[in-house]
Amino acid sequence: MVMNSVLKFFLPRDKVFFHLFEAVAEELVKMGNKLKEVVNEPDFENRGKLIKEIEDMEHVNDELTHQIFTELGKNFITPFDREDIHYLASSLDDIADYMYAAAKKINFYHVNPNDIGIQKMADLIALGCKQVHKAVTELRNMKNIRQITDALVAINSIENQGDDIFDMSIERLFATEPDAKEVIKKREIYQVLEIVTDKCEDVANVIESIIIKYA
Repeated sequence: MVMNSVLKFFLPRDKVFFHLFEAVAEELVKMGNKLKEVVNEPDFENRGKLIKEIEDMEHVNDELTHQIFTELGKNFITPFDREDIHYLASSLDDIADYMYAAAKKINFYHVNPNDIGIQKMADLIALGCKQVHKAVTELRNMKNIRQITDALVAINSIENQGDDIFDMSIERLFATEPDAKEVIKKREIYQVLEIVTDKCEDVANVIESIIIKYA
């Protein structure tokens, strides 16, 4: 009886980590969809309002990430390795940070986002966030490993496509844009967008590590 009470004391409270990770992943999907709206909005002022919404979502994710780290310090027993929890939380937070950075730079630099490279990258990012959400959601019980692995494969494919779009966009930019300032500004936006797909792949890598250990 005493031993049961001791074990109950050390067990994670109501699988709180899964709840928090799922909440983060849901916010990422919202941010990805909102980023698509930003790059398809021709009006500067309207884009500013959409970017403010992304900023608010990024702040929500910051708070959720802080809660994960707080719970990590409070819980002696965790659903998987503490290092993996920390890395997963950090990687998910990076996705949000770089999405917001990309959206912010578009208006900060007064760049017209009506650009095939920018819009295709935004489409890929939205897809990547959806696949991240699928993988994260299935971590709660790991009963559908196939769904997790399919999502991870999709994320890796999205990252590869992001690399290709980045290379083609840079090549086209240098070939067609006569204004050196525009080249610099657009190149930086392409880079930040491409980093988002890299960060999605980071999440896929840590999830793959988790399922190898625990599935």
